[in-house]
Amino acid sequence: MPWSLIALAVAAFGIGTTEFVIMGLLPDLSRDLGVSIPASGMLVSGYALGVTFGAPLVAMATSGLPRKTTLLGLMGVFVLGNMACALAPSYTLLMLARVLTALCHGAFFGIGSVVAAGLVPARQRSRAIALMFSGLTLANVLGVPFGTALGQAAGWRATFWAIVPIGLAAALAIAWKVPAPPTGPRPRLIAEWAALARPQVLLAMGMSVLASASLFSVFTYITPILEVVTALSPHAVTLVLLVFGVGITIGNLLGGRLADWRMLPALIGALAALAVILTGFAWTSHSPVLAVITVLLWGVAGFAPGPSLQARVVDQASEAPNLAATLNQSAFNLGNASGAWIGGAALTAGLAYDTLPLVGAGVALVALVVAVVSLALDRQEGGGGAVRSEA
Repeated sequence: MPWSLIALAVAAFGIGTTEFVIMGLLPDLSRDLGVSIPASGMLVSGYALGVTFGAPLVAMATSGLPRKTTLLGLMGVFVLGNMACALAPSYTLLMLARVLTALCHGAFFGIGSVVAAGLVPARQRSRAIALMFSGLTLANVLGVPFGTALGQAAGWRATFWAIVPIGLAAALAIAWKVPAPPTGPRPRLIAEWAALARPQVLLAMGMSVLASASLFSVFTYITPILEVVTALSPHAVTLVLLVFGVGITIGNLLGGRLADWRMLPALIGALAALAVILTGFAWTSHSPVLAVITVLLWGVAGFAPGPSLQARVVDQASEAPNLAATLNQSAFNLGNASGAWIGGAALTAGLAYDTLPLVGAGVALVALVVAVVSLALDRQEGGGGAVRSEA
């Protein structure tokens, strides 16, 4: 693995830890700041909205800057944002600090994926993107558990202070190891937005929304599913979530390799597997052993489409790679929020916890239909992206 990709993965690890560790710190935040748990939970929503709406704005504001300069600037925002979180004396200021930190998230992963793809031969682009995103998946396996444990032992502010040196180390690694790409003409925003209006770009972003919605319609409520349906203890649930983290790490790397082989067929296969696994989870969730196995497989299938979708958007919007890749990150986060809402609406309508996987499977099937349409359109146009060869 090129050291430049490792530098990007370290940054992704820090950003992923900041995004998800807040969930394990909600009780401590609630007590310290004197707000309710639901109000503390809005810190998660505030971050997600900051990513969704801030990413394209940041991408447009930095469109004339070299990508390496932009990445270093975004890491500076990340470090300042985490310092602001650690120092925030009130709930309102903490919310503002979270939104500030979120501004670097979508733009970093968007522009970073374009940089990662440019560091390797064309036949390895999806794998390079997956390697960068492995930092995000490892954040769920390592960063979030350790960050939560540190926050519970030394206070939630200590967790944010601990993330600051990760951001500084990532910035130094990027400055040292990531090459500066040659400068070109300043992109024209009108031309970039026109490239984003292509049907294949819109279909790819639609699949990003649906794939994430399928995942989060179930994952948002995985703890009550495992506690109520599977009858696991809270400690056992924590271990199962670590198993899920291992699954998504495997799925991310496997998805990148398969995407470099046959991008759309690999994507169709992953979405079909996701629908089948979630359908089975409606029944295996009643057995502790089968539930753990299914959660592992679900993690693999749930994250396998990510590298394909990110590379697909960059391929199909080649005149606007920065903006397209960044907007795709907004699409993923829109899917996160939509999935949580879909799952909540299903529960409010009276569905039981063990039926939520069927809801997620239904959303995955819709994504599968969109992928098949995209493949058919590719073949109609002459196969301009349906097949990716190792040769």
